[in-house]
Amino acid sequence: MEVPDQRVSAATFADLALPLFDQLYNFARWLTQDRHEAEDLVQETYAKALRGFSGFQPGTNFRAWIFRILRNSFLTSRTGLKSTVPLEEDAHETIPSVDPSPEDVLLEQASRDTVREALNELSMPFREILLLCDVEEMSYEEIAQVLTIPQGTVMSRLHRARKALRARLLEKPPGGVNAV
Repeated sequence: MEVPDQRVSAATFADLALPLFDQLYNFARWLTQDRHEAEDLVQETYAKALRGFSGFQPGTNFRAWIFRILRNSFLTSRTGLKSTVPLEEDAHETIPSVDPSPEDVLLEQASRDTVREALNELSMPFREILLLCDVEEMSYEEIAQVLTIPQGTVMSRLHRARKALRARLLEKPPGGVNAV
């Protein structure tokens, strides 16, 4: 092997992989429920992806490829999947241009907590599909590649997951407080 080819390959890997760090970490955090485990999972994902980068097919979807490595690493690290995956507490948020009132802050937090609880009640396949589609904004094709399922299954599972989430949200008012 020639050294220049290795440098080009490593540089190409870095160009493709580094911009995805935050997305991979967020997904890992959802899956593991633990900041330290998520960090380890992302580190393992990058190590495996770098080792296997020569097998990556240029022109295919790198994002789906590396997310699949992360997901498979997570699944193989578990003897049995945990039933809940919490939302990340420190997710990036848009700062409003006007300072919200304390009441607005309380209502927003209560709504966020309600969604988090409802999402945690969903099965792993439903939670996973919602995260990849609605949080990571992946296309159906990318999700199909990550989960290694047909696109039709992605669409039907996403529909059922959204329906289940909607039903859970209708069962409970924001923050567990009854509306007047």
